[in-house]
Amino acid sequence: MKRTRKMFACTLLAMALALPGGAAFAAKERLTIDLVGEPNSLDPHVQWNPDSYYVYRNIFDNLVTRDDKGLIAPQVATSWKQLSDTKIQFQLRDDITFHDGSRLTAEDVVYSVKRITDPKFASPQLGQFDKITDAVADDAKTVTLTTQGAYPALLAQLVKLSIVPRKVVEVVGKDAFNLKPVGSGPYKFESWQRGVSVTLARNDAYWGTKAPFPSVVFRAIPDAATRVANLMAGTSDLAANLDGDLAAQLKTSQRAKPVPVLTERVAYLAMNVQKEPLNDPRVRRAIAFAIDKQAITDGVLGGYEKPLAEMLSPAHEGFVEGIKDQPFDLAKAKALIAEAGPKAKQEIALVTAPVYDQRVVQALQQMLVDAGLSVKIEMTDMGSWLKRMQSGPDSIPVLAFSRWSCGCQDADGVLFPILHSASGWANAKDKAIEEALEAGRQTLDPARRLAAYKIVHERIASENYVIPLYQAAQMYGTAKNLVWTPTPNESIFVNRMSWKD
Repeated sequence: MKRTRKMFACTLLAMALALPGGAAFAAKERLTIDLVGEPNSLDPHVQWNPDSYYVYRNIFDNLVTRDDKGLIAPQVATSWKQLSDTKIQFQLRDDITFHDGSRLTAEDVVYSVKRITDPKFASPQLGQFDKITDAVADDAKTVTLTTQGAYPALLAQLVKLSIVPRKVVEVVGKDAFNLKPVGSGPYKFESWQRGVSVTLARNDAYWGTKAPFPSVVFRAIPDAATRVANLMAGTSDLAANLDGDLAAQLKTSQRAKPVPVLTERVAYLAMNVQKEPLNDPRVRRAIAFAIDKQAITDGVLGGYEKPLAEMLSPAHEGFVEGIKDQPFDLAKAKALIAEAGPKAKQEIALVTAPVYDQRVVQALQQMLVDAGLSVKIEMTDMGSWLKRMQSGPDSIPVLAFSRWSCGCQDADGVLFPILHSASGWANAKDKAIEEALEAGRQTLDPARRLAAYKIVHERIASENYVIPLYQAAQMYGTAKNLVWTPTPNESIFVNRMSWKD
């Protein structure tokens, strides 16, 4: 008996050693993804911060999507045609079922569009879709959307509009749906252990590319060093939001590797220009002079990110070459602060959240202090950060570090919500900017759009309503056996991954 047990134990040990890190089989059966925090919402029409977006994009299908090359591609819609400047018609697949077994129809598409565009629903994403004025089911497989004027960014925005089942949402209500979402995507919701993880199970009836892993777990791991340690130990398969220093550790790992990609995400210093002392243009200009963007990207971030002079990256439609911003000039910053007088010396909070790289926040604080400002860092949880940032000028902090991605790679998805007074995120109240933003989203002529956005970029550069910092690089770490190509729009589609032994 003892000999049999010993032989059995040796066999198990040999099997474990045959698997890289003893974890390859577990990784094939269950993919483990470490995020910074848990989702704020699993209802795709509510929040769209990264940790929510990463998870729910695997639960739901969208009308259209982007392929790995960044091109808009069919998903629920098989094709579309522009009927006029204000009407676009979509033909839908007829073989999609929700996770409860019900059929996805044109009525669900119409309901989803009207839900997210209903001001009473108060979606933080409303500014992305409020140009849509109507949605009509022409028949079970055809939907026509109507926009207020021509809307060139419509398809780019629809990449983010997930289709929810009307009957389920209406029966259970918004709160219950958020706790147990039902979609039609490649993974089904299984469980949500608050503060710990969300578990999804493969949808074996999925109409599209089948997911390679029977289950996937998204864990909340706030500490980046722990996310790296998990990869190196083989207890996770993918980690998001690593910094360059930590990712460099993976270069020598036998189990993991760094996977960087330049994204569409723009890092910026958000400012409430309706509040003192930032209602003084001299103080805002001083802040622009005080920030050494190159020092941040090279000295703090390791050279992966690229400094920006405008609130778009080259990955966006609407990026304008040649925009000039304020160069780093500490002497000019100090002179402007002195000129602005005592009010410029009042203490200002620089609000941040754990999801952001605090080395950057600390560098910004030091640069502003060096210029003569009194700045303290205020840490808050991501939910509170979001609530304050998107609740209008009375709520928006005087200073906040932020990184913005619309997931659409179009100027309208970045500039309109941040700068137009129709958005809860905005506070600039600049008529010239708002007119240009409206012009940019109302013409199908690419040249006219670019001209409109040039006005916006130049106005930002002269008035410093926000301070663009850099094009963010998303630094992932993955198991060496995981085959995956990250994209600029930062989507983690698990069914586009594979495992190589």
